[in-house]
This record gives sequence, structure tokens and C-alpha cells, in this order.
Amino acid sequence: MITLSGLTKRYGDTVAVDGLTLDIEAGRVTGFLGPNGAGKSTTMRMILGLDHPTSGLALIGGLPYAALAHPLRQVGALLDAKAVHPARSARAHLLAQAQSNGIPVRRVGEVLETVGLAAVAGRRVGAFSLGMHQRLGVAGALLGDPEVLVFDEPVNGLDPDGVRWVRELVRAQAARGRTVLLSSHLMSEMQLTADQLVIIGRGRLLADTSMADFLARSTATSVRVRVPDPDDRRALLGDLRAQKETRVEESLDGEICVRGRTAVEVGDLAHRLGVRLHRLDEAQASLEEAYMELTAQSVEYGTPSSTLAATATDRGEL
Repeated sequence: MITLSGLTKRYGDTVAVDGLTLDIEAGRVTGFLGPNGAGKSTTMRMILGLDHPTSGLALIGGLPYAALAHPLRQVGALLDAKAVHPARSARAHLLAQAQSNGIPVRRVGEVLETVGLAAVAGRRVGAFSLGMHQRLGVAGALLGDPEVLVFDEPVNGLDPDGVRWVRELVRAQAARGRTVLLSSHLMSEMQLTADQLVIIGRGRLLADTSMADFLARSTATSVRVRVPDPDDRRALLGDLRAQKETRVEESLDGEICVRGRTAVEVGDLAHRLGVRLHRLDEAQASLEEAYMELTAQSVEYGTPSSTLAATATDRGEL
């Protein structure tokens, strides 16, 4: 498990990470999201001991990275796939890592096979494509068969087959009880991969929740309800409108659109009120829609579209 406690990083007057406190638990893939400049990379670097916190703690299994006896056997990481000496072969690069951490040499061949680079293991890394660099970075993360894995944009440069391979790999690692922290800007892929979401903006924690809960709570998720009896409809509308963070609209044909509540919650409410329903279904938000809604106020380098979205949020239009 990775534990962050009041984790803070300042660069002069700039607060890159602002008091993050959360647990990244084993047995699931935790997606780490945030706009550019939100502090994701800085947080990962502090977890891995590459940057020192201004205050607070980043612990792996209860210890800071620097206190781990055999780091690569306890934590595997891919932060920068290009951070490899270009004159070394893939095999030589991994062999040096293995020997520095007491990892059996046989693991070099095993991970090269796992990531699909066995056939080019003797080739100089400088001649690798971006996708091949990414696969080598994943091999390095897996080399020590660690209990904790940290990946920053691991699918960057991969073709669709490679993207699916990474998805299946990280999910398989989580299924084995490993702790997996995964950062990516590919929302559609993150929606397929992550179980838990940690979202930060301007260095602060915006959300720490399950994927299912995050999507269900988005106002982009709507529940459609058809109530045939007018008196029943008025009763249900009155109760829904009295609930906080619930938006309700009624169409001309009497159908009700509910935002901020799940279909299960609306169905349970109708049951308690004794209201008969002819329709109850849910149109779930995509992760991209829910994410853009949450982070509209946290974009540091906004494009015109994101600026308009933030303005609309202020006016209550989103």
C-alpha cells in the first residue's frame, strides 16, 4: 500500500502539491488523474524518493522509499521511458538494474519475453521507437516482481494492441494483490482499466472514490423515469426536488429526468412512496464527461473550450 499523509511540495511561492492525504490500496488499479500542472508527476516523484516533500510523508508499505532495503524488489516504476542510456542494449540495461538490487539474472529474460522485446534484446536502445521504449520501461518496473507498481503514462506511443496489453497487464497485477498506481490522460482507456480514482487539481485532492461511484454521481449521468399516474408523479417530483445535489426536469410528456442520483436510488425512493413506474433507466456519464465537470475550475492552462466550461459551471449550467 502507498500512504500519503499531508504530502506537500513547494517551489518558492508555487505550491505544486498541497496537503495530499490518502491511501492507495492493494488489489485494485488506482487511476491518478488531473489537468496538466496539477501535481501528478511531482507526487509520483515524491513517492519514489526522487523529490523531497516540503512537508508530509509518502510511504510504501509503511516506509519512505529511501528506507527500502531492496527498492526494485519492492517497488516497480515507469516515469520516463526515455531515461535509458541510448548505447546500451535492452538486455544490458535490465541486467544492470537486476545486479544492483540482487535480482536473479533469469528475470531479465523473463520480463523481456513478457513485454515482447525478447527478439530485440541485443539491440541498442537508442534505435528503439517510443512504443519499444515504453515496453522496456514496463519490463524494468516488473523486473523485481514487486508488490507496488507506479506507472506514469505507460500507453503513450503504443498501438491499440499495446494499449490493450498494458490494460490487461496492470489489471492482472492488481488481481494478484499488487498495489497499482496508474496515471494517464487517455480517459476512455482509464475508464476500462481503473477500479479506484484519485483526482487532483492545482495540487489538491478533488476526489478519491471508486470508478462506479464517480460516474454515478456526475450530473452528466441521468436517470429517466416515467410515472403514469399524475398524483404519483407529483409526489415523486416533490421528494426528489427536496434532496440536495439533485436536479430534476419534467418533459412535456410527463417523463422525469433526474441528475445527481442513481437509478437504484430513484427506484428505492419510488418504492418507499408506493409510486408505480413504467420506465426507469440510467444513461451513465463517460469518465471524460465526469472528469471535465469536476476539474473545470482546476485547469491551469485552459483552452477556450475549457474556459467556457468553467464559466458555465459557475453559472450552474453544467
